[in-house]
Formats: sequence, structure tokens, C-alpha cells
Amino acid sequence: MSAIIRIGDLRIGGGAPLVFIGGPCVIESRDSALRHAQAIRDFAHRAGVPAVFKSSFDKANRTSLHSYRGPGIERGLEILAAVKREVGIPVLTDVHEIGQARLAAEVVDVIQTPAFLVRQTDFLLDVARAGKPVNIKKGQFLAPWDMAPVVDKIRSVGNDQILVTERGTSFGYNNLVVDFRSLVVLRELPAAVVFDAGHSVQLPGGLGHASGGQRAFIRPLARAAAAVGIDALFLEVHENPERALSDGPNSFPLDEVGDLLVELREIDARTKEIRNMAKP
Repeated sequence: MSAIIRIGDLRIGGGAPLVFIGGPCVIESRDSALRHAQAIRDFAHRAGVPAVFKSSFDKANRTSLHSYRGPGIERGLEILAAVKREVGIPVLTDVHEIGQARLAAEVVDVIQTPAFLVRQTDFLLDVARAGKPVNIKKGQFLAPWDMAPVVDKIRSVGNDQILVTERGTSFGYNNLVVDFRSLVVLRELPAAVVFDAGHSVQLPGGLGHASGGQRAFIRPLARAAAAVGIDALFLEVHENPERALSDGPNSFPLDEVGDLLVELREIDARTKEIRNMAKP
């Protein structure tokens, strides 16, 4: 059974019901963040699924130098603090440099490390020392068993509040595939297991100036992951994906989130029921 991550009264892992982690890829404005967070909170509440709001203050790994990166750490954390205060929902964001985690920890509930930085030891240790739960994105270039040393790095400084996110594996150029065996392997780690259904259908750099994506496959992959067994679903959502300032092609329509969460809640409950019945 996976580790138990505690965020206030919310619990991720250890056999707890599925949690939804979602929001726009990047913070586009204060009003946009609040609007999306309120909708996610309401959809999740009606579906009976706990939720965490996710959005980035900076996207330091955009394909093009000219792509929108976000409002920056100071303004971004102000907006995320407003989301927590005014919407009343836990918040997750990612950091990209040593020193940012300490600042983010003053506001957010979970700090995320980007997939491209999964092997950067000093960076990981700096994030772990911030004292918040850490969501580690598995590198597109790593096998699931290669995440064991990464988790050990976080635990080495006394932080055992760890989530590991599967987000697809590189398959040739500009393409990712999902090996669902990965979710089973990751479950052996002392961490909660998350599936990122949006980035798993990304086509990295597929548009030349930006990454593409195959949004039509998000729902079936999310259902499959819930059936295999996960602790949380990670999904970037947007009220108008075609106009999103980052990752629009692999963002899920905001107005479809509620129906998806109802489906996943039922699959998750049945999966965990069967798993409990199989225990000796």
C-alpha cells in the first residue's frame, strides 16, 4: 500500500479515495486562477472527490523563448495565496531553481519538481528541506524503478511526504506513451502514486514552436489508470483549451471535469474494494 500524504484534513494514499489535482498549466491572471479554482472546487465537491488546485507561476521549460511563462514567483505566489484564502482549496505549484522552494513553502501545500529536473540532486534536496509534501514528476526518460533513488534523496533529509507522478515515457521523437505497468511498480515505493493524464498525451515539441497533444485520449487513459490503481489524478484543465497560454493541446475542458470525476470516483472505489478483498 502506498504512503499516506497529509494536507490538513485531506489524505492522499494509504487506500484513501482518489484525489484530484488540477488547474491551468500556468497562472494567466488573478481572476482566471480564482475562477478556475472555484469551478474545480465545486465540480469536485459535487462528485465527492477531494481536490487540490494546481497552477505554475513560471514555466521555465517552454519550447520557445517567446512563449508565455507566467507572472513570476512574487506575483504568482500572491495569486496562489488568494486562491487558498478566497476559495478555500489546497494549492500545488512547481519550482525550477534552488531557493524557490523556501519561498513557495510559505504559501502552497505541495511543491512539485519538474520531470526534466528529476535527476538534479541538489535541487531535489533543496525542495525536500522546505518541509512540504513533494510531488516528483517522473522523467520521460526514466523507467519506473529508476524513481527509487529519487525518492531516497527526498527521504534522506527527513521528508517522507512524497508523491510520484507518472506522466508518460518518451517513445521516439515528439511522442509519449503510457506503460501502465509503471503504476504497479511505483506502488512499491514509499510514496503516493499519481497519474498525469494530460501530459501523458503531450507531443513534446510537436508543433515546432510549442508542444502538441492528443486531448481525446485523456479520458480513456484516466479511466485506465484508476482501474489499475492510483492515489490521485493530475490533470491540467482550462475553460477554453484552444486559448490557453500554455499546454492547451493537452489541457482538459474545465466544464467536463465534473463528469470525469464522477466516472473516476466509481472506478477508484471498485478498484480499491477489489484490492482489499484480495488481501490475505
